[in-house]
Amino acid sequence: MVLYFTPRVLDHVTPAGHPESPERGDVMRAAVLRAGDLGIAVRAPRAATDDDICRVHEAAYLAELEARRGRASALDADTFTSPDSIEVARLAAGAAVDAVLHAWRTGEPALAIVRPPGHHAERAQAMGFCLLSNVAIAAAAARAAGAARVALVDIDVHHGNGTQWAFYTDPSVLVVNTHQFPFYPGTGAASEAGHGPGAGFTLNVPLEAGATDADHAHVWNTIVDPALVRFAPDLLIVSAGFDAHQDDPLGSQRVTTAGFRAWLSALRARASLTCGGRIAVVTEGGYDLQALRSCLDATVDVLHAPAPADAVWRDAAGPDRRGREAAQALQGHPLVAGHGA
Repeated sequence: MVLYFTPRVLDHVTPAGHPESPERGDVMRAAVLRAGDLGIAVRAPRAATDDDICRVHEAAYLAELEARRGRASALDADTFTSPDSIEVARLAAGAAVDAVLHAWRTGEPALAIVRPPGHHAERAQAMGFCLLSNVAIAAAAARAAGAARVALVDIDVHHGNGTQWAFYTDPSVLVVNTHQFPFYPGTGAASEAGHGPGAGFTLNVPLEAGATDADHAHVWNTIVDPALVRFAPDLLIVSAGFDAHQDDPLGSQRVTTAGFRAWLSALRARASLTCGGRIAVVTEGGYDLQALRSCLDATVDVLHAPAPADAVWRDAAGPDRRGREAAQALQGHPLVAGHGA
């Protein structure tokens, strides 16, 4: 595997007490140092170009962000810039692009450990701690590089609205979200399934607060993995938010570190079986620092090890009512019913 990271993540500074703090960057740097000790190649990313960014965002929005260079500002009640934030956001998006293009061209797993996160940023709006839509920018770059069918799987506790809307009418990109619902940002109902040519290529799996490893295992085995098999992507991109962790202060799900390891193992296996091993993982949320570190280490371990032989999520014991209810709500979805592309 290859890992993309820059210590510039520490230069995006948020107000005191903000969950998306530079301390997250310290945790990320420690996880990257461990990866280097394992012999994993760590590469500095390039900054995303205007062309990269404007495949997803409006040029006027990018210009608005650029006008904030060198100063602190508030974009909304949750989302802030510091003097270096715009450059750091470009590096985060560039790391996502670099990781995705590496996976696409080589068939090797790639990981981008970045902040600020990206999946809430919409075409012309920053929100939810996010300035640029990192994974959407990277997926658009992969399409431009020749990937015909790209699948995005977002396992953050919050729905990735920015990623969803970027491809809502696009049948070449499948966007899958598993998330707490109802919850911030208010989107992500099962009925949001794409529009026009993209109808059926958005798959939202809303989970009630309190969802456990067993609930997530159920929706993976019965909904998400079968949909990926039916879509048959050339490339799999993962928005790896760790705020569904049981210790996270922002979410109300109960996924363990072992559960996140199982998530990544299942996704890695599916990429090996379906995409020629082409998988890129990009970090999103995760606000308990100890949980973030353990989940980053688990992600590195999964991508560094040989791919599992199959994509079945096993050994998630316990009640799975929330997962079964989420799966039941999706029985009419084209990819769940087996009638998608």
